[in-house]
Amino acid sequence: MFVHAQTETTTTEQQLENQTEANESETEDDTYLQALSNLSKNPLNLNQADETDLKELRFLTPLQIQNFFRYRNIFGAFINIFELQAIPTWDVETIQKLLPYVTVKPVVNFAAESGKRFSGGTHSLLLRETYVLEKSRGFKQNDSANANSFYPGSRDKIFFRYKYVYKNLLQYGVVGEKDAGEQFFKGNQKQGFDFYSAHLFARNIGVIKALALGDFTVNMGQGLIQWQSLAFKKSPDALNVKRQATVLRPYNSAGEINFHRGVGITLQKNKWELTLFGSYKKLDANTVIDTSASYEEFISSFLTSGYHRTNSEVADKGSQKQLAFGGNLTYRANKWHVSANTIQYKFDLPIDKSDQPYNAFALSGNRWANYSADYSYTWRNLHFFGETALDYKNNHATVNGLLVSMDARADLALVYRNIAKGYQAINANAFTESTYPNNEKGLYAGVTLRPVAAIRIDAYADIYSFPFLKYQVDAPSSGRDYLVQLYYKPNKQVEVYTRYKTETKQDNYNPFNATLSPVPFVPKKNWRAQFSYKLNRAVTLRNRFEITWYDKKGPQSEEGFLTYFDVVYNPHMKPLSATVRLQYFETDGFNSRIYAYENDVLYSFSIPSFFDKGWRYYLNLNYSISKKLQGWLRIAQTMYKGKSLIGSGLDEIKGNHRTEAKVQFLYNF
Repeated sequence: MFVHAQTETTTTEQQLENQTEANESETEDDTYLQALSNLSKNPLNLNQADETDLKELRFLTPLQIQNFFRYRNIFGAFINIFELQAIPTWDVETIQKLLPYVTVKPVVNFAAESGKRFSGGTHSLLLRETYVLEKSRGFKQNDSANANSFYPGSRDKIFFRYKYVYKNLLQYGVVGEKDAGEQFFKGNQKQGFDFYSAHLFARNIGVIKALALGDFTVNMGQGLIQWQSLAFKKSPDALNVKRQATVLRPYNSAGEINFHRGVGITLQKNKWELTLFGSYKKLDANTVIDTSASYEEFISSFLTSGYHRTNSEVADKGSQKQLAFGGNLTYRANKWHVSANTIQYKFDLPIDKSDQPYNAFALSGNRWANYSADYSYTWRNLHFFGETALDYKNNHATVNGLLVSMDARADLALVYRNIAKGYQAINANAFTESTYPNNEKGLYAGVTLRPVAAIRIDAYADIYSFPFLKYQVDAPSSGRDYLVQLYYKPNKQVEVYTRYKTETKQDNYNPFNATLSPVPFVPKKNWRAQFSYKLNRAVTLRNRFEITWYDKKGPQSEEGFLTYFDVVYNPHMKPLSATVRLQYFETDGFNSRIYAYENDVLYSFSIPSFFDKGWRYYLNLNYSISKKLQGWLRIAQTMYKGKSLIGSGLDEIKGNHRTEAKVQFLYNF
């Protein structure tokens, strides 16, 4: 069995790039990649799949899911996988994405499955080490008088994961992670890894549809009050606007923030479904003592980096205790569903954000709550969905959408959101322009056209406004985004896409320190073209060109350019696969930075941003040592022109290059 490094579709690559650019950080949630890897080994039986199973695939729109069940109800169990071509709204591109993860087999009853849960699955042990060859300033200093001026731990980043999986019915495991600079079995980390995670997750045990113990994520509605799993926003997949996932999902990734720790259960009886969960965990936060109010302690901000290297970072670790509990009640019919959701929070210390104008409506106090109702309804070729929510202070938020299959060659998506300036939710992630749903009104329209089999055109327009101030925007503001992408795949060998994207939004610009800071519109435009050619069954060549214009002809004008060339070697049923990239980039500054997805070791993301001027290359190797053991090696280096220092603060490197090495082993037994 040969398990090579994951290869994403061009659409998924762009979604991950957009997500990283919006958050200015890479996600560490690899749950989605783990799920796909598990399905590649244990394909989903389409004759036994329910709506939850199809949602987990992420490739399918709500209309495609509804049409799948209509077809199966009318014609009965699938006899052959090629029947998928007969389902309305199912195009060839979608089916090709699904084929590695689905199968058609006779239905297996529950009794036959239950006896195999603890013995018929696969154990896996993963170990990954990442190391930057150049020593940064934090590892050179050792001033005992200032323990915040150096990193006391080793320079390697270590990730460990043990997991047992039986299909999608049972899994349990343990995760440990240590970041570079954190100590390991000594100093402040005498327990070994800085971060530990453990979970047990079971599905379909009689009326128990899901049972979560340990670490898990909660996803409800359209993300207005709670959504902790990976979810995308605007992207070239113009129809991917609806949040779709089960309420409870297992969590065993390296991210230290976005999950719950406790117990959750989903019960199902006929058309009713009830989920209840409770969680208690510690959060990293900055604590402040208010000397004007009897020396009371409060939280000024939460920390999400997960770093615990210096004394100050260690002091902030787990300084806020969070109790969370809530639930979801759903009634599901054939073509519609309606749900009621709630989540409640209780904090050990009260929250009091800094006294800045944009924080006038920030979350405060030592308790919080959110409530919502969500729905979906399918009528012929129309699919309606949405969620309306209230927070602890009765501020409202609503997101409503419509998906329309206008023709076999044309689909339309509309999303309207209206979120009050005072609305707050702690773990929310809705389809909005802002990272969190707050202080926003907007209307999105997207369309997908397939005029012929080889061509797909995606386009969207999004008009939005922010009624109140935002961070670094000292007045009510607005913006607009547009994108059009042409995708061309005339045969199995050639794949081409080109896109043009423009976004214009208001931002502070006050170089002369005026009393009232102006907030002019700042346009940013981007053009990209990517070509992929499959030379033979083993070798694929790939090339990208990208240009960015930031505030062109304006006072902050910047331009950026990036191009790379890839050689992907992935022979069928051979132990070795490899990817090589050579890249050149040149930008005028940080505002014209460009993000580029990179092939990485299995279950790992690499989506760096590039600015200034320089070269980058990487080599990614995967070798199947045996049927049970695979190894990966990745070397990546960035070389800057005319620079003698890279980075800042304790991460500053003397020189003009930065080299990262990554080694990973995966043992399945």
